[in-house]
Amino acid sequence: MSSGNTSRSWIDILTELVEVFFKSVRKEKQGRTWHQHVVPHEEGWAVRREGNTRITSRHRRQDTAIRKARQIARRHKADVIIHRADGTIRDRISFEA
Repeated sequence: MSSGNTSRSWIDILTELVEVFFKSVRKEKQGRTWHQHVVPHEEGWAVRREGNTRITSRHRRQDTAIRKARQIARRHKADVIIHRADGTIRDRISFEA
């Protein structure tokens, strides 16, 4: 095999690997949801996007946290998942189309 054929095959392999990588990255981003969880947090309540460890907002009362979560979920056509103080799920509100 000549060196021209060998380098062409390596280029094809490299191109294919890059395409596969970018397709997988795109799929991961599509898989994320905008569902908002209202969860107990320190001395009050917090809104957290599903899959995130970072808190979106903190609130003293659960009803204000729910209001904020509803605003975000409505904008992104997602759900609000409301938790009890013990962490179990109390309710789910859907804004999906």
